Amino acid sequence: MANKALITAVSSHNNKSKTAELCNELKFLATTANFEVVETVIQNREHIDPAYYIGKGKLEYIKRLTSSGDISYLIALDDLSPTQKSEMEKALGITVMDRTGLILKIFANNATTKEGKMEVELAQLRYSLPTMKGKGKKLSNLGGGIGTRGPGEKKLEIDKRNAQKRISHLRETLKKLRKENTTMRKRRMENSIPVVSLVGYTNAGKTSLMNEITGSDLQTEDKLFSTLETRVRRAALPDGKKILISDTVGFIRELPHELMASFKSTLEEVSFSDLLFVVLDASDLNIDEKFKTVEETLKEIGADNINRFIILNKIDLCTNTRIKELENKYSDAVFVSALRRFNIQEMLKKAQKYFNKNKEVFRIKIPMHKLSKFLQYRERLTVLEEKYTNNVAYLTYRTDKELQKHLLTRL
Repeated sequence: MANKALITAVSSHNNKSKTAELCNELKFLATTANFEVVETVIQNREHIDPAYYIGKGKLEYIKRLTSSGDISYLIALDDLSPTQKSEMEKALGITVMDRTGLILKIFANNATTKEGKMEVELAQLRYSLPTMKGKGKKLSNLGGGIGTRGPGEKKLEIDKRNAQKRISHLRETLKKLRKENTTMRKRRMENSIPVVSLVGYTNAGKTSLMNEITGSDLQTEDKLFSTLETRVRRAALPDGKKILISDTVGFIRELPHELMASFKSTLEEVSFSDLLFVVLDASDLNIDEKFKTVEETLKEIGADNINRFIILNKIDLCTNTRIKELENKYSDAVFVSALRRFNIQEMLKKAQKYFNKNKEVFRIKIPMHKLSKFLQYRERLTVLEEKYTNNVAYLTYRTDKELQKHLLTRL
């Protein structure tokens, strides 16, 4: 059963439309976290109240709304200071959280891998450290008594020190896991299979496209952040060449810095791609703003120099007028529908054309005992002619200069 909640926000007179849009997104986030949003309360004022976030008049209004006891949560659009959160909870008698806390809750609910769960826990600890209280027992198993001040020490100080120990432990463990991931990436690069990453705003339909391209059956939901871990599957281009398709965690405006820091390794997977498919929801009227967020996030994680194609998904939800409008704005985009399985091959043709660009024909004579090394790269080569004798293989193939240089070092 969903918990009932209110959403509240502060909006200046010049920012009403953007605030309304952000509140709609916050409502979707709340629904994803299993809240039932009863009402959205927006306060029109130029500055956020330092003590209560909203003014006392709006606070009294919210108190009347929650007086029946049915509503047990208040979710603020902006980040709250420890003082604001504490004062609002005292005044209202319900749990108060902000947008960052809500996103952390969703990540905690959706994390499935060992690394993902640790990344979320690390983000939660970083977020809660300034307001931590009453968690000493829960975290004390990581303490042990050495270096403590004894029974006279304040409980809050113990809580914070135990949290810091847990943060250090998580950082070290994640560091080891990331080394393993780096080794796996290197092996993947040595296999020379091109990697195409699906990136985009959360809930743009990346996983649905992944399923259609690769024939996978990954779970898809009409929820934000249903994918938190990078998932890689094989696919074939129209000419038969193999590629790897990577489905990544969705982006969102103003991703909490705690999550950006904790999920650095997961997000950086994108920077190891050979090509990006930037997936956008064609039916979303805020598509331009979300595309801007994607571009900013790619820059932040060091992936803004990778070539990319724009993929406009969910065109089955668009009118002809809307499609015409998008064609004028995104003239080079590929228009697809994962749901209707429409135009998926056009995406792969784009990738094939890109990977075949600037390729040249090379001829090589290889001793048979080294042929197995050459065959490791076959999925990235177009073999035009092959001839074998007892001890030597004569091969003619097409590839790019960079791979040819790498290939020769291996032979």
